[in-house]
Amino acid sequence: MRAVKLKEIYTNLLSLAVFPKLLEDSVVLALCEYLCAEDDTDMRVSEYANFVSKVFSCGSSFAKHLQNLVNDDENVYIRTIGAGKTPSVALEKAVNAELDILQSVSEITPELLKANIDYCGYLPDFDVEKVNIPDEYRYRCNNVNRFGFGIYSKYKMFYLDDDRCIVPVKNPDSITLSELVDYKNEQNVIIENTLALLEGKPAANILLTGDAGTGKSSTIKAVANELYGKGLRILEVRKEQLYALPEILDQLSENPLKFIIFVDDLSFREDDDNFGALKAILEGSVSARSGNVVIYATSNRRHLVKETFSGREGDDVHRNDTMQEILSLSARFGIHLSFYKPNRETYLHIVTHLANEKGISVPKDEMYVLAERFALEKGGRSARAAKQFVDSLITKR
Repeated sequence: MRAVKLKEIYTNLLSLAVFPKLLEDSVVLALCEYLCAEDDTDMRVSEYANFVSKVFSCGSSFAKHLQNLVNDDENVYIRTIGAGKTPSVALEKAVNAELDILQSVSEITPELLKANIDYCGYLPDFDVEKVNIPDEYRYRCNNVNRFGFGIYSKYKMFYLDDDRCIVPVKNPDSITLSELVDYKNEQNVIIENTLALLEGKPAANILLTGDAGTGKSSTIKAVANELYGKGLRILEVRKEQLYALPEILDQLSENPLKFIIFVDDLSFREDDDNFGALKAILEGSVSARSGNVVIYATSNRRHLVKETFSGREGDDVHRNDTMQEILSLSARFGIHLSFYKPNRETYLHIVTHLANEKGISVPKDEMYVLAERFALEKGGRSARAAKQFVDSLITKR
């Protein structure tokens, strides 16, 4: 009777039409290989042990692993929901049936599987955990604008590779707003603008300019970490990839999540083709409009374009118009924030705050002298220099 049930489980898994990608997962694949293994004791023992080994590699709970696979799966149903469309009756019926199948599969126990093996020796168990796959999946579908689907449900930061594919950052910077000292007014502007994006209100593109090491990039990443749970993701694009932005925006336009396209250390030459690509995006050309995306860029240059005297003195008949267009690119961002190097008081305040957070006990006067010396060696005071100084104190403890 048990053998019949195992065969039924295997057949049910083969019938998946909405969630067929689950069968490509190594754990589910190992289960299928066991369920259809030949009626040979050695073969069944081997396939069972391989299945449990795969479960262990994913956390030892098969039910929880299967639930995570279902929640993260990118399929035609969740894409339809994410785009704000109504699934067909046939598709809705298929999803309901398959969620019930997957729920029954999640209830598999070691005892059920081992009972099919004519062997009295040791066989490993795996953890049994009760989950409710249909209810959890429905909840995530109803809140798809917070959870997303596919790679966007598992990761918070992404980058564009050389083939213009969006790839997750598996070990992202975990910087938090609490770690960033001072520049609170600038941080609040970015947070309020990003919250407007998440709430479906008009949100501006932001340009952050100022001295190196003042926390421009860290602030953007910290905001992304802070608002991840509300449905925010960040995609980093290099300057030389800006020409691909219209294609990227097309990909993201029907995604239920909100995105920051992050361009770090932005600057152009006067003849740079990427200049025109960014200009078109910022001006909101027809191919570039997307209500769920904003662009946040950082630069050490206020005007973004590296000018030369020869460029200013060129023979362009409309030289003045050309120069005005180049110099006004930064003005096309809705919000422009400046991050300046901290003065002595602010720099030492950052050092003190970070040292206290790390539990470093050094006499204040001594620490201040060392911090100032460190900044001098680094070429000046900055938030980055303060963090590096505190890190150096940690290594010497």
